[in-house]
Amino acid sequence: MADLTGKVAVITGAASGIGLAGVEVFVAAGAKVIAGDIQDEKGRALETRFGKDKVRFVHCDVTSMDELKAIMDAAPAAFGSLDIVWNNAGHGGTPTSVEELDLDGYDQTMNLLLKQVFAGTKFAVPHMKAKGGAIINTSSISAVSAGYAPITYSVAKKGVAHFSKLAAAELSKYKIRVNAILPGFIATSIFGASLGLSREQADQMAEMLAQGGGRIQPAGRTGKGTDIAEMAAFLASDAAGFITGGEFLVDGGITVGPRHSWDETASSPVLDALGITPEQAEQLRLAQAAAAQS
Repeated sequence: MADLTGKVAVITGAASGIGLAGVEVFVAAGAKVIAGDIQDEKGRALETRFGKDKVRFVHCDVTSMDELKAIMDAAPAAFGSLDIVWNNAGHGGTPTSVEELDLDGYDQTMNLLLKQVFAGTKFAVPHMKAKGGAIINTSSISAVSAGYAPITYSVAKKGVAHFSKLAAAELSKYKIRVNAILPGFIATSIFGASLGLSREQADQMAEMLAQGGGRIQPAGRTGKGTDIAEMAAFLASDAAGFITGGEFLVDGGITVGPRHSWDETASSPVLDALGITPEQAEQLRLAQAAAAQS
């Protein structure tokens, strides 16, 4: 586990999913955490669970610039400094296609997923300029390939990844490191929430995804929030002091290539074009081998 002893972190979207895992991992690693979210009941429960000497909850709608600035200011006010920021809050955004683009939904998605990363970083910098710090931004595998999420969400997450690289260059003069994490198929409520389900229903769907998601990726299991949180903790730690401007896939290998590249039972595009199943291709191979030996 990474060592975050003596460090103070702000994590947004901290009351559930990946953010909640982040609070758990960061506190276990020795950090004090300002946990931001719009889910007040769950957020206050974090203070009860960990104690206010380790975790403080701050209501934070990251699309509100006033609230986003306030949560960055809350860290030094509560714990004396701000060493780590994890801009993690998010939602599935508008599901519409290019042809059916919901322009209001586009603006809301960009504000939630991209503008808040710009602004969260902006508001963190004054607290980090004197002694440096680490900023982690949650992007997505949808930033590197089509087919994983709606187009507006995907473009916003691509922006998050590229912003992290540019910010790493710009903020290097202050010894502020900036990196992006690109999570893969993680069993959280974001999928159900994107379908308009209630929070309770979305949480139940996350459990279902956890059971069945392993079939679609080389790692053989669905990702957990802790998989992402452990990477974030490492990037936030002094052990990652030589790492900045990076884009880190934490995706169970789902982006390594098409399914046939890692699942020998899956058909390849060439076989599909020929109208041959994997079983038929194996029979042809065996027949050819037998003929060569005769």
